[in-house]
Amino acid sequence: MKTITLLGSTGSIGRQALDVCERLKIYPKFLSAKSNMLLLAEQIAKFSPERVVVGGEDEAKELQKLLHERFVPYPEIAYSEEALCKLAAEKVDRVLVAISGFAALKPVYAAILAKNSIGLANKEAVVVAGDLLLPLAKESKVDILPVDSEHSAIWQCLAAAPEKSCRKIYLTASGGPFLHHSFEALKTVTAEEALAHPVWEMGAKISIDSATMFNKGLELIEAMQL
Repeated sequence: MKTITLLGSTGSIGRQALDVCERLKIYPKFLSAKSNMLLLAEQIAKFSPERVVVGGEDEAKELQKLLHERFVPYPEIAYSEEALCKLAAEKVDRVLVAISGFAALKPVYAAILAKNSIGLANKEAVVVAGDLLLPLAKESKVDILPVDSEHSAIWQCLAAAPEKSCRKIYLTASGGPFLHHSFEALKTVTAEEALAHPVWEMGAKISIDSATMFNKGLELIEAMQL
């Protein structure tokens, strides 16, 4: 693999991906980040991408200022959903989609239409539009490779197993803040308790979805689609 596009470079998975890129001497051709322009400026200084897409005009101005202060050569800087989709459609060896939420749907669609191989670290695109995206990817002979958590583990296990040897897939849950609560105790839990995950800091929405098991329902849909 020589060229990659990384969508969502300042998030947790984006940062890990860039660590791998650095070790393998792969320099992403294109980056995108909705926020955290300070970190994006550091990534630009290290990897010298040709173009970046940010969340909006304010972020673009902030990024230009940060790069100017650091005497870092400017890549092309764009913003808007249309710019993000154009970035995803640029021909590369792999588009890694590490954007969270529904915002990943249109870039994934654009990458498939461009026949770009996709590394997918976003469940919402598949949950919302798997019936559209996956047949289109198959028709276009585009690989969609799950690279995050349970689905990457399932994929790797299936790849290593003899064909048709798997009859069932079980998705487990890590437990979260209510692992040892009785059903009776669960009736009186608070939002504050639900937000206090003992291991991960995932933001309020995902933490609540995790504590209520709603997130596991989304992962089941994703597993069925993939």
